[in-house]
Amino acid sequence: MTTLDNTDSARAPAETDYESGFSIRTMIGAVFVGLVMMPGTIYLSLVAGSGLGPAAQWVTIILFTEIARRSFTTLKRQEVYILYYMAAALATTGGPFGGMIFNQYLAQSPQAIGFGIADQLPEWIVPSRFSEGIVGRNLLHADWRIPILLTALLWTVGRVTSLTMGYALFRVTADIEKLSFPLAPIAAEGATALAETTGKKESWRWNVFSVGAAIGLVFGGVYIGIPGFTGVLLSKPLQIIPIPFVDLTQTTEHVLPAALAGVSVDLGAFIVGMLLPFAMVAGTFVAAVTSAFVANPILQRNGFLPHWKPGMSLIPTKIAVDFDFWMSVGIGASLCVALIGVYKILQTFLRKREPSERGLFEPPPGRGDIRLHWCILLYIVASVGYILLCRKLLRQDQFPMFMLVAYALIITPAISYISARMIGLTGSPVAFPFLREGTIILSGYRGVDIWYAPLPLADHGLSAQMFRELTLTRTKFSSLVKIELFMLPIALVCSFLFWAFFWNIESIPSATYPFTAKMWPLTATYQCLFMTATSGGNNWLLEAIKAKYVLGGVGLGFGLLGATTLAGATPLFFYGMIGGLGAIPNAAIPMFLGALVGRRFFERKYGIETWRRYTPVLAAGYACGVGLIGMLAVAFAMVAKSVSSLPF
Repeated sequence: MTTLDNTDSARAPAETDYESGFSIRTMIGAVFVGLVMMPGTIYLSLVAGSGLGPAAQWVTIILFTEIARRSFTTLKRQEVYILYYMAAALATTGGPFGGMIFNQYLAQSPQAIGFGIADQLPEWIVPSRFSEGIVGRNLLHADWRIPILLTALLWTVGRVTSLTMGYALFRVTADIEKLSFPLAPIAAEGATALAETTGKKESWRWNVFSVGAAIGLVFGGVYIGIPGFTGVLLSKPLQIIPIPFVDLTQTTEHVLPAALAGVSVDLGAFIVGMLLPFAMVAGTFVAAVTSAFVANPILQRNGFLPHWKPGMSLIPTKIAVDFDFWMSVGIGASLCVALIGVYKILQTFLRKREPSERGLFEPPPGRGDIRLHWCILLYIVASVGYILLCRKLLRQDQFPMFMLVAYALIITPAISYISARMIGLTGSPVAFPFLREGTIILSGYRGVDIWYAPLPLADHGLSAQMFRELTLTRTKFSSLVKIELFMLPIALVCSFLFWAFFWNIESIPSATYPFTAKMWPLTATYQCLFMTATSGGNNWLLEAIKAKYVLGGVGLGFGLLGATTLAGATPLFFYGMIGGLGAIPNAAIPMFLGALVGRRFFERKYGIETWRRYTPVLAAGYACGVGLIGMLAVAFAMVAKSVSSLPF
């Protein structure tokens, strides 16, 4: 790697040099992703349980940058970032209609039939299990009309609420609180590096990006490529490196009962550890390792983990210890973070601003900001639509109206802000486990339809980081609105066509789609267990949430805050510990090792400031390399499947 030159460390761009990223090239990119990348991610999710991930984004960008170079034109980094964003939005989820395919399985699954759920599923979600639309595996059947229209409507309104709430959260966390969003530079620096190649002015960014891509190609070839290719040729895929982690729980249970003994060998976690703030990574490592290897055995020996049994592997152990202890403690710790966040934001709003500072309703010029009051109005209108739709769809008028209003105006903004604040500080959101399920059960509503009602409850915190990425790439916010409007019909049409195609050629789940054959029955079991809580079954979720442990989690959170303050540690160490409480340490271990290597070796070799500029570009290149290997594996699998189905 080369060191930074003097010209590259020049002044930051002026506030007004934002440019639009929406162009004919990004429009063509949206069509390309919908027609080429989306079927790949759907197929991979059915076979292996994961989409293309970074592959869709970086492969799309590389393809278009290479076309631009050979056409003697250039791509602006704003265009490159919009391509990145659009590929993530279209190809990493497979669009909105995947849920309908799972619902058709649930309607005829042994679990739903055994629990008495199958005949109670609302017809506005899935037709009857005896319908020709399910028996004939035909999404074009008339019985699917209402579920299709409702899915399309809810997905569209969901995009609106996510963007409007995300923008409001960005204004608070980034513009007012000045949070750093440590993972945002990955996409920004990767887009800048690839944009530079089309302008024939390659700088240190391209060199670092290339190094990361080479590392990703080598590691991805072993980690993903070998299992992907051998899974097509052999009856069982060959794994050189265990995916997703090495499970040592049963090996260590005699010494450390109920310990979450899992270690990931994913090099990506190691590289992310170099990127994130060291204090945050260290806090996560300390909390995860302590709770997994020290606290859990002590809790088990003292009878606090009655659902754990010897012989359990890592995932069942995690479920058991969460049910008995860590779920409640985690809720309490999240409440502690919420209270701290409210206090901090009140401090921010009440303090006297300098004359040069802008208020919440005064965005910087030139960014293409949408007026905040319009965003708030759009969110309120969408939320009212959710509430009216719930009142129309539910068979009974038992679900309290005040809870729907509280979801939309209090709970969703609150959890979204807390999550956005944690992302801004640490790069990771904070989870609120079983919030939706718990409130549904506590409402006293009777019936299965409530589990599918469009309740206005969601966490939009991650959208705030996307606006931060826009500022780092100097992309006008209006570009985002334009590309969203353009790709909306593409996402709906392509998602419907490809999900209908894969379901029509083979039953889902089936041996053709091994991930679904293994995991969908388990998912169906959990869903049926939840739904029995409002249809005559046991309220086992209420047994898992223990008030004394929740209060203990609040106290533990404030205790950790006091201890870190007295020790002189940064707040990031505290937030890292909150994120690591009760977590499986499989990712925390390689992340901490990466943070140590970056801090002790690379920072000394290249200098702190230079290394901090290298790491996001290196991480982006690594994601690109691994993504390319993933694309090759998917292409090979799809070609092999097509050839094997030929009659000659």
